[in-house]
Formats: sequence, structure tokens, C-alpha cells
Amino acid sequence: MTKRRRAARRPRPRRRFHPEVLTDAEARALIDAVPGPPFSKARNRALLAVLYRAGLRLNEALCLRPKDVDAGGGAIRVLFGKGGRSRTVGVDAGALAFLAAWAAERAGLGVAADAPLFCSRSGRAVTSAYVRRLLPDLARRAGVQKRVHAHGFRHTHAAQLRAEGVDIGIISKQLGHKSLLTTILYLDHVAPTAVVEAIGRRDWR
Repeated sequence: MTKRRRAARRPRPRRRFHPEVLTDAEARALIDAVPGPPFSKARNRALLAVLYRAGLRLNEALCLRPKDVDAGGGAIRVLFGKGGRSRTVGVDAGALAFLAAWAAERAGLGVAADAPLFCSRSGRAVTSAYVRRLLPDLARRAGVQKRVHAHGFRHTHAAQLRAEGVDIGIISKQLGHKSLLTTILYLDHVAPTAVVEAIGRRDWR
């Protein structure tokens, strides 16, 4: 086989999009735009709140069980993190309010206590494919022009923590990174504030 023929069979590289960080108003608008009956509406709003305010990866959120949420302590246990690592993350009162509303709807349907936290009426876990289909529809409903996807909420969470001056070590633990270097590179990719601020300080005379 010739080199030309081998080269022709190589798959084209996947297009990589630059992260588009949402504003707080955009993230809230997406959550507010969730349609549907009380069951699915409460579930989907709670899921988005967890992605946004706890910075979980989509698969981490979909693998949660009700027992993993410690509402009193403001914490969520992630038992199936990337690379098989587990961790505990913080979650604020606003996101916990969405989780409480979902828990009330969920309990009313008699779903098994050990079923996935974000489940269907039959107790089965919500799929990542379902969420991927849902988000572009929510973007249209909310009038958000950016490319909206599940990982974008994680990007937004990380960018907001950095803007708030949260210690990078805490951000690293919250995101579940193996090292601080990984977090530094991640933040520089998601929210290159040092570059933007440095150029913004230039004086055009």
C-alpha cells in the first residue's frame, strides 16, 4: 500500500471548539427555560443546577444516587469520577433548593431509593444522549446564542471560581483534577484572564 493511499484513509481530525463560558444570567435563563410536566421539569432543572454550581462532569452527575447528596453539609460525593477517582465537592444553597424540589417530585412517584438520582419514571438513569439533545433546545428557548453543552456548565463554574478569587488548590479539588498543573492549564484555556487583563490595561494614545 502506498503512502498516498494510507494518508487518504486517515480520518479527518475532529473539529475542536474553544470553550464558551456562560454568564450567570445565561446559565439561569437556561435553567428557567426547562419545559415539561412537573416531574421532568424539576429533574432537569436540578441536573443543570448541579452541573453549573458543583462543576460536575455529565457522567459524574448521572451516576449520582440520592445518598450521595449531603444537603445539611452542602456537599456531594462523587464516587465515579474520571479515572475511577472519588471526591467530595461543595454545592451552594441555591443548587440544593433545586435538588430539594426534585427530591419531592421523585418521592411522590415511588421511585426506589437506590435508583439513580436523576432518573426516569421507571427509575432508570437519564442518558447523556438525552441531555445532549435537551441543551440546544433550551438554548433556543432561552435565547442564548452561545454553543450550549453539558461541559460548558463546568467551564462556567471553573471560570466563576477563578473570577471570585478562590484558591487554585480548592478549584483543583472541586473539579477533580490530578494536579494543580492540570487545573492551571484548564483555567488558562477556559478563562484566560491574565491575557485579557494585560491587554486591557494598555493605553491607546
